[in-house]
Amino acid sequence: MLTQTILGRVYDYSHAVGGLYLPQIVGVAFGECDSVYTISRPTDAISGVPWNKTGVGAKIVKITIGDVPGDEEHILDIGRYGDADGEFIWPAGIALDSNENIYVTDEWMNRVSVFDSEGNFLKHWGEGGQNDGQFNHPAGIDIDTEDNAIVVDSLNHRVQKFTKDGNFLGEWGGFGEGQGELNSPWGIGLDDQNNVYVADHKNHLAQKFSPDGEYLMAFGSEGTGRGQLTRPSDVTVDSDGDVYVCDWANDRVQVYGPDGDFITTFIGDAQELAKWHKQTVDSNIDVIKARRRVYSLEPEWRFAMPTAVEFDHARNRLMVADTQRGRIQIYNKLNNYMEPQFNL
Repeated sequence: MLTQTILGRVYDYSHAVGGLYLPQIVGVAFGECDSVYTISRPTDAISGVPWNKTGVGAKIVKITIGDVPGDEEHILDIGRYGDADGEFIWPAGIALDSNENIYVTDEWMNRVSVFDSEGNFLKHWGEGGQNDGQFNHPAGIDIDTEDNAIVVDSLNHRVQKFTKDGNFLGEWGGFGEGQGELNSPWGIGLDDQNNVYVADHKNHLAQKFSPDGEYLMAFGSEGTGRGQLTRPSDVTVDSDGDVYVCDWANDRVQVYGPDGDFITTFIGDAQELAKWHKQTVDSNIDVIKARRRVYSLEPEWRFAMPTAVEFDHARNRLMVADTQRGRIQIYNKLNNYMEPQFNL
């Protein structure tokens, strides 16, 4: 269904962006003038190192995405695989501060690397451990309205708050299944009041906290049904307070109202190939022939383990990192939609 009208909301599928420049997207952040920063970490093998702890092609990709299909442009790549300054082993989360400096977590290096918007390395901070300010596989990151960095410290089962220079301010969470407790949390999102939303991966829900870490409420429960979640990986919030959760293992995005009530589900609607995907397909006659022999391409339209979700407030649209298919799927939220009128 390309257009959904439900509970006073209208979502309209726009298009997909992906292909050559966007393999294995796991993070998305928005800059000025339609600029979008993504994390790609292809799982190319390195001899003697387990594939799931490496990413030869790990990098940040800066692109622009307009509001119509084909209106996207590759700007630059930032960083590369490695353990030196400005390099990544296993990047996970990405966020921008008020100056459009880029903050990227690295699960393997247990640090946050910082770049300017042109890709110049500025600094990194953090180290492995369990004490205040230390990390064990940092994952999601977001920046609040005061330019503080909120970081999901995944395998320490907590959230930590820092100044943008890496000075420790506080923490909350801790391992468990109760309210405010976490089990391998991963993604994070903030609303316009700096409330913190955490994708609690192994507790199969999303939790909402105040800016100081007080537990407020939860979204979802474990399962595959309406409003349920299995291994959620990310969460974001729009200007109306609606909450979007990447239901990673169920290959979908679940949408909830501010009160936690379930609204709807997105499963992916990419009926047309993204521009860069189409260029790749059109360059290989054997691929074209193979695709024409397929009875239905519908499975290709759908999400495959979507990992990140982010709401673009400037254009009122949702972007979903459709990770295993190397693309972003885009849904517009229409505030002034009118049902068609047919006069007799």
